[in-house]
Amino acid sequence: MTRTLRKHLAGRSVGSERAFRWRGGEVSRLEGFTDAVFAFAVTLLVVSLEVPRTFTELSVAMRGFFAFAICFALLFTIWYEHYIYSRRYGLDDTTVVWLNGALIFVVLFYVYPLKFVFTELVSAVLHFPTGVRHPDGIFEPAIGPGDNERLLLIFGAGYVAVFAVFALLYLHAYRRRQDLGLSEIETFDTRSRLWAALLTGLVGVLSIAITLIFGPKAAGWGGWIYFANGPIRTIHGFWFGRRRRALEAAEAAATPAA
Repeated sequence: MTRTLRKHLAGRSVGSERAFRWRGGEVSRLEGFTDAVFAFAVTLLVVSLEVPRTFTELSVAMRGFFAFAICFALLFTIWYEHYIYSRRYGLDDTTVVWLNGALIFVVLFYVYPLKFVFTELVSAVLHFPTGVRHPDGIFEPAIGPGDNERLLLIFGAGYVAVFAVFALLYLHAYRRRQDLGLSEIETFDTRSRLWAALLTGLVGVLSIAITLIFGPKAAGWGGWIYFANGPIRTIHGFWFGRRRRALEAAEAAATPAA
């Protein structure tokens, strides 16, 4: 399904930008394999693998809807970034194959931690009960004392790994800019995407550092720091957007009228 979606989006040039020529042709085997892995990851996020037999069971299953929606949106964002990269550069050399493998490994490995984090977050906000009642009647809370810090470290490691891979992918494309025949604007856009990945990943590094240095008393700040992505992305978009428009204007002025 994701492969069909990729072909459909590519056919309509969804995600293309002015002055950036797409070098990706037909969907490659590497892209097809990646799409299959992402589809499997989404399957693992499904709210419940069993059809509810009563309305009570349905109500319990629906408690996971918002967490599923958040996780699905995050996975789709990662997939879409991969789609843009593949369409823009069409690279399938050894470096890209290994980095692509690292990306899908991280995505698969962190599906359950991702689902757990947002299930607990949504449950806390909406006051849904969480935990497990064992056969002996003992109730075990979903998150025990000291678990918050470890959970933030696990989530942060996966978060940083994803954007580190994207940073390396864009760095590789930048280094091959002459082989790809990138124009000045295309080279600038590649640097912009590289910086976006680095800055986004830096937020995860800060979360991990806060959690490790200050411990349990700062676990909350380790989580709230991820909201810094909004202002960081806004500033990045404004700065690089203004410089790109200046490059476009300079290129237009240098182009002789037909």
